[in-house]
Amino acid sequence: MTKLYFICKRFFSIFFLIWCATVFTSIMMLVLPFILLSTWVLKGKKSQDMCFIFIKGWAWLFSKLCFFPVRIKNKELVDPEEAYIYVSNHNSYLDTFVAVMAIPKSFKPLGKIEMLKTPIFGLIYRKIVVLIDRKSPESRAKCIQDLKMELASGQSILIFPEGTMNRTDTPLAHFYDGAFRLAIETQTPIAPLVIINARNLLSRKHPLDAKPGPLSAILAEPIAVDGLVEADLPKLKEQVCQVMEKLIVANS
Repeated sequence: MTKLYFICKRFFSIFFLIWCATVFTSIMMLVLPFILLSTWVLKGKKSQDMCFIFIKGWAWLFSKLCFFPVRIKNKELVDPEEAYIYVSNHNSYLDTFVAVMAIPKSFKPLGKIEMLKTPIFGLIYRKIVVLIDRKSPESRAKCIQDLKMELASGQSILIFPEGTMNRTDTPLAHFYDGAFRLAIETQTPIAPLVIINARNLLSRKHPLDAKPGPLSAILAEPIAVDGLVEADLPKLKEQVCQVMEKLIVANS
């Protein structure tokens, strides 16, 4: 009985994973022409705002068709007209679509250049993401300048300060300095965001255990950085980490 249950569970997980990949790709193909047209007709923040109308539609449809209902908490804490540096935990491939649903207005995510190799998604990714090649000092330097330009134009950005998916058993992996240095240098408030239950539903370590289920996205009170200097970076990073960790522990 136990062996039969395991076989049936694994079969369902594989079928569900194929279904999610099919839905993901199909919706991406549907919105791709509109995103390409938006980036051709419009420029700058207006282009990103228009793209995100379709990206949010993609996220909503993916959530419904793949049975990942998303509950968003504390959305009222952020001003949709203000630019923030959103920082989020990162546990799963599901984090991207949850962040799109949770953040009120358009934003520019910081993304790895390797994702450009993904069929269809890579075309959209190129249009809406600030790309970084972590192996290249030149790319890292250009990325920082690009992010600063986006913030100066009033565009929010999203950074996963853990750098990659958290594979540890702790609520958060080590935070890199980049998001916090950028916040101090541009005097832009940080808006913490935590995503709950994504790892349980689609783990990077065990993708064949994928299953449908609810997700939560919880926003915290934005943290002002007015007057902070580089010497304050460790304290700011620790403050944000504590806020996010408390939310994760309290809601897991």
